[in-house]
Amino acid sequence: MILSKKSRYGLRALLDLTVNSKNEHMALNAIADRNGISAQYLEQVFAALRRAGIVKSIKGPQGGYSLNKRPEDITVAQIVLALDGSYSVEKEVTPAGSCISGITETIQRKLLDRVNKQLDDVFTSITLKDLADDYIQNQMEAADMYYI
Repeated sequence: MILSKKSRYGLRALLDLTVNSKNEHMALNAIADRNGISAQYLEQVFAALRRAGIVKSIKGPQGGYSLNKRPEDITVAQIVLALDGSYSVEKEVTPAGSCISGITETIQRKLLDRVNKQLDDVFTSITLKDLADDYIQNQMEAADMYYI
């Protein structure tokens, strides 16, 4: 399973919005500039996030984007589903009665179903707040380091 560029950029942008917005709306260009993402591409990402109810937008000179829910109520699973539609390893389809259908079913049940369950457990257990807290902690630790 490969996390798409759209999902990776969406996670980065939402983490940036969470950490830097201070409960205010944030211009998409500011998020794009800080993260080295094309503003036009980020507009597409945020349109999908808006449709999913993860962010809300305000138009006008003081407008921008803000989270539509608290960061602790937004999971990685919700974000990836909004942007990619799925994060599961796809099932292999074989014709019924084919000589490999039993093999395929075994691989699906013993391997892929377990991988998908683990992915779901991880993606639903990590929130935007968890990511933001970890990012802030890493930034504080990096600021405390002294180099000679």
